[in-house]
Amino acid sequence: MRASGFLLALTAVLSGCATGAYYAQAIEGHAALMAIARPVDEVIGDAATPPALRAQLVLAGSIRNFASRALKLPDNGSYRSYAALDRKYAVWNVVAAPEFSVEAVQSCFPVAGCVSYRGFFVQDAAETHAAAQRAKGLDVHVTGVPAYSTLGWFDDPLLSTFIDYRNTQLARLIFHELAHQVVYVEDDSTFNESFAVVVEEEGVRRWLASTGREGALDGFLAAQARLRGFVALIDDARTRLERLYAEPIAVDAMRARKRIEFVALATRYAQLTARWGGFSGYDRFMAAPNNALLASIATYTQRVPELRRLFVESGGDFDVFYARVRALAASR
Repeated sequence: MRASGFLLALTAVLSGCATGAYYAQAIEGHAALMAIARPVDEVIGDAATPPALRAQLVLAGSIRNFASRALKLPDNGSYRSYAALDRKYAVWNVVAAPEFSVEAVQSCFPVAGCVSYRGFFVQDAAETHAAAQRAKGLDVHVTGVPAYSTLGWFDDPLLSTFIDYRNTQLARLIFHELAHQVVYVEDDSTFNESFAVVVEEEGVRRWLASTGREGALDGFLAAQARLRGFVALIDDARTRLERLYAEPIAVDAMRARKRIEFVALATRYAQLTARWGGFSGYDRFMAAPNNALLASIATYTQRVPELRRLFVESGGDFDVFYARVRALAASR
């Protein structure tokens, strides 16, 4: 019933709405995805299912059960079905930011509130929207996303775009997306994503510990250390540019100094990857860094330290943590 109500509410706003085409592609894209989803048990039991996929679905099932049992995440139909897509990503997100700002342009919708991006089920549609934003003089970043959350309105399926992820990456994705069903604050993407990051990180730690994957835990902690290093690099560049954009200087001079800052960012990134022994996991983000990239990364990390402290203060109890996060969200 909630899914049907959501569709009706979303469809109702289409009439006469300037962004009707955007809503339509969202409805059609998700409906098409749900139409091909099959129960995981059915796929596992199908003799035509490749052994590698069957093994990953069994793993995903154990992760899904752990999420509800140990992390107190919703025990519903999400990630208990599987959809095989004919593309590399589930959606493509487009983030735009003004030429002299590291704050993302907000897109506001009747159901989901305001978010710092627009998501498209077809890459060409995302690129068309991105081109329109660039024509307005905005910095734009387009990135493929393997999964998304419908916030509990639908039973989100496992997807071919991420099912073959390594153990820890598969677990963190499932934990992250389920976390959005626990707490979602309208008009605050940074709060929502930072909360989900805290849940996924602690969730992976506990899942690995519970399954005796000590070697994998070491690898996960190393990956987290690299992530912190990359985020620190981006945060530093964002801070430097914020200061620059606040200066009362001519537009041409501002553009020249902006270019210098991004060249410096590329140099510092190369130095960082050299210290990592050539690790290239973030190269696709750094192919053409701009304000929109910095804004998109900040969305996922800016409030993580604050919410991580809140988790510690909650005694590591997820029920207590979720209650305190809800209270914090309500006090905004």
